Amino acid sequence: MNNLKGSWRLSGWRRTTSKGDVSYPLGEEASGLLVYTSGGKMMVQMTAAHRPSFETSDPLGGSAEEQAAAYSTCLGYFGSYRVADGKVTHRIEGSSFPNWSETEQVRPYELKGDELILRTPPSESGGVTTVNEMSWIRDKGPADA
Repeated sequence: MNNLKGSWRLSGWRRTTSKGDVSYPLGEEASGLLVYTSGGKMMVQMTAAHRPSFETSDPLGGSAEEQAAAYSTCLGYFGSYRVADGKVTHRIEGSSFPNWSETEQVRPYELKGDELILRTPPSESGGVTTVNEMSWIRDKGPADA
């Protein structure tokens, strides 16, 4: 049974290393929305708080500096998903991080009532192992009421 269906609000994205370092990639006040549909589609968008506005009204415009600041303070992707064996696999069609487009990202998860915790598999770089943990709270907005 798929208990992930619905929409989820980001409560935190924490990155922990084997050295014991903890950081928040988009800051401690990041926001986001994760949606799993009953038809097997998914999307996620996460952004830092207090992002500066561009000097233009063109969403594809802006200076290189504005674009770099905007790109580095958000992450989003969409595609489909499947749930099995305590893991959710996101089959990504398109992503703001181009390296993830047309890939599968596997996320071990825990579901505790209305809290969903997704983790990345451990990754190693320079002898340090890192795990990202995204905590989500079920969105009880009008669409889910």
